[in-house]
Amino acid sequence: MTFLKWLTGSTAGLMLVSCVTINIYFPAAAAEKAADRIIEDVWGTEAAPEPSAPEDQQSLLNQPKYNVVLTVLNWIIDPVEAAEVNLNINSPAINKIQANMKKRHTSLKPYYKSGAIGLTDQGLITVRDAKAIALKDRNKVKGLVADENKDRNALYAEIARANGHPEWKADIQSTFARRWVKKASTGWWYQSEGSWKTK
Repeated sequence: MTFLKWLTGSTAGLMLVSCVTINIYFPAAAAEKAADRIIEDVWGTEAAPEPSAPEDQQSLLNQPKYNVVLTVLNWIIDPVEAAEVNLNINSPAINKIQANMKKRHTSLKPYYKSGAIGLTDQGLITVRDAKAIALKDRNKVKGLVADENKDRNALYAEIARANGHPEWKADIQSTFARRWVKKASTGWWYQSEGSWKTK
């Protein structure tokens, strides 16, 4: 009976460690940094600066109970897996897609500002208010939106592929979806839980 209890406890412990390992396998922090670099390049100086963490949050991280939790996690998680990871975002394919998006942004920018197009919660863009686009320009804008979405989907897939993990595409896309919104200029529209909001 004692051996059975030990085996059950050990199995539960291993499952916990496995869950922690799986959750940190996708390098979320590195993906955010990579997304920010690309967004800042594509949008230029329009990309909103990242606000610094509030002082009370910083002091919270310095409290002893949080240090104990971090120590336990560092002991559980393999140091190799916890090491700083950088995503490769410099392949020829990524650079080409990024250059296309940067060039196209000049044409899209007035429509972000007018609210005619907005950022979706899928890391794409869409025509939000067709009435805000002159009738003669609607087909052109629809074409720009389609081309932008094609490039964004290709970018997410290519980053995953360039890093040897094509299965990361969905995680990369959701990371970019959050970062596009975070970096958007004041007055731009974005989707949040099915509703449209402005920055």
